[in-house]
Amino acid sequence: MSVEHLPPAAGSADAEIDNVDHPMRRMTERMAFEGGWDAAAFGEVESLFDTLSAEWESTRNDPTRTDGVNHAIERARVPLGGRVVELGTGTGFGARRLADLGARPLATDLSAGMLSEAAAAGVERLVRADGARLPFPDASIDVVLCLNMLLFPDEIDRVLAPTGALVWVNSRGEGTPIHLTAEQLDEALPGEWTVMASRVNVGTWAVARRLG
Repeated sequence: MSVEHLPPAAGSADAEIDNVDHPMRRMTERMAFEGGWDAAAFGEVESLFDTLSAEWESTRNDPTRTDGVNHAIERARVPLGGRVVELGTGTGFGARRLADLGARPLATDLSAGMLSEAAAAGVERLVRADGARLPFPDASIDVVLCLNMLLFPDEIDRVLAPTGALVWVNSRGEGTPIHLTAEQLDEALPGEWTVMASRVNVGTWAVARRLG
């Protein structure tokens, strides 16, 4: 295990943890460590986020929500000139922040409703995809962003280039339903990785790269 914790950004604070029993928290840990993603799980998550898509932009469009994205990229020196993908984009908060930082991201989500809202919000490159079965060749992606997104470790390992980086951001830190610590991220990913992590506002981030 190789996790380096950097000092938090000025003004950061621990998050309130009030949802440890949230069903998405349990699903996050199960997918990261046990697997079991199947048609039933896909349908459950798809239905949930299709239902939430119409109000997602208005209820969650807080600029601080994506501060962890630019903080991670700047502190961990993640280059954005290559092939950049956001998984589970929702209405595109992360993809828009990546574009502001100079990337040309491809944003994916399994929810058609969320992708429709992302297109309306100005996200240009969108594809409907299952995060557990991505439509990308092996070792073809340079940066993968997961902002409050389920982790599918084997698929991340498959599509990420040998020198690529996984950027893992939880916008409300430990209070995010879809949450893993930096140590859990390192443990879940197959093989040997080095992880750099920190906190901004109440959010947390981690950047994982293959060791060596």
